[in-house]
Amino acid sequence: MTQPTPEVELKADLTDDVALVTGANRGIGAEIAAGLAELGATVYAGARDPAAVGAPDQRAVELDVTDDEAIRAAVDRIDREAGSLDVLVNNAGIFSRSGPLHEMDEADFDRTMAVNFRGPVMLTKAALPLLLDGAGGRVVSMSSGLGQFSAGQMDGGYPPYRLSKVGLGGLTAYLDGEYGDRGLIANAVSPGWVQTDMGGNGAPRSPSKGAETPVWLSRFAPGSPGGRLWKDREVVSW
Repeated sequence: MTQPTPEVELKADLTDDVALVTGANRGIGAEIAAGLAELGATVYAGARDPAAVGAPDQRAVELDVTDDEAIRAAVDRIDREAGSLDVLVNNAGIFSRSGPLHEMDEADFDRTMAVNFRGPVMLTKAALPLLLDGAGGRVVSMSSGLGQFSAGQMDGGYPPYRLSKVGLGGLTAYLDGEYGDRGLIANAVSPGWVQTDMGGNGAPRSPSKGAETPVWLSRFAPGSPGGRLWKDREVVSW
């Protein structure tokens, strides 16, 4: 369900901005990183295997969001090389094809929450000093229609994935409430059902389509709205 969508002001380009995208070696993450680079941003493309990032206009950075040491090292490298961070895109995620809760494997739950929820929390924590240092730092977190708990879409299994995305919504609302008055713009996005390793070949959307709104959110100018879930550039219910 769509909600009243506020007017937003977009930056014309990102030539003065530094961005970090997690899971940037394939799928939606690769398309987001490419889109930000095309807008002129200095893009750090995070991947567990940096050799998998082949784009010459991006800086591959080793980043496993479940590894606190790797998180600190990635943020320290950005600080050392660029001295700033304007955009953080929490894109890395996994999808556990679990049945309903009474059938759920506990290991699937722990792994999914570690990648999809704890990872973005810890990475955002580490990046906050840089994001808050400039005007209008942006955090864009990849959510899903399967995590829209108030929209009547919480049946049908996959509790690890669904609950991890509900958690990302809480993180987004918290960041807006805690740091919005300091200029941080935190939003979440549902990219729709996309043709990726996670979504499968039968999905109706291409990775480039799935990346459109995350890239758009990354262009939000200082003072733009935060704390919302977006799909196709419109606000939708959590």
